[in-house]
Amino acid sequence: MVRRVVVALLGPVPWTPPGIDPRRWRTALAEDVVDLLATLDEVETAVAVTAADRWLADAVVWPATEVYEVPAPTVDAVLATLTGYDQAAVVAADAPDVPGLTLGKLLRPLSTRPVAVAPAEGTGPGLLGVAARLPVPDWLPPLDLDTAVPADVRSAAPRPGDVAVTPAWRRLRGPADLATLDPAFEGWEATRALLSARPT
Repeated sequence: MVRRVVVALLGPVPWTPPGIDPRRWRTALAEDVVDLLATLDEVETAVAVTAADRWLADAVVWPATEVYEVPAPTVDAVLATLTGYDQAAVVAADAPDVPGLTLGKLLRPLSTRPVAVAPAEGTGPGLLGVAARLPVPDWLPPLDLDTAVPADVRSAAPRPGDVAVTPAWRRLRGPADLATLDPAFEGWEATRALLSARPT
């Protein structure tokens, strides 16, 4: 049986809505993503943080959740720490309302391709997540979820078809992203509560 893991990378969050404490904002985003991962079927879940951000992992993880400390908040740093898995996905922790189905679609192509990437919706660069068969292909370049784009991965692959591009989803990286949140959409409870309580 294929052993899979989805890891939430609790990296820096450079933007915070006005009126909200940045530490509380970051915690709410991470809590919602970790709660979503706990609902996924047929995968194990974990979080990854740098040593300086261990406090964040301790604040949001479930009791049995594995926490990986990494030297840098990058995809390659996370993938390098994983052992015992056949497939892994690393996802950004500032997408509190991402559907589980979207994350499932990130893993699905690994049955026929070595790598899959999900773009971040909206303007500018960035990825929602990266999935790979393990051990990681030696051609996979270092990837920062905030700055990479699918073309970076495809250009590094022996063949562009080795990299599947799966559906995009928004990350909350600025006012325009915040405006796309749908109050009727299920989930993102911690982020929703924090936004509803902020001064207007």
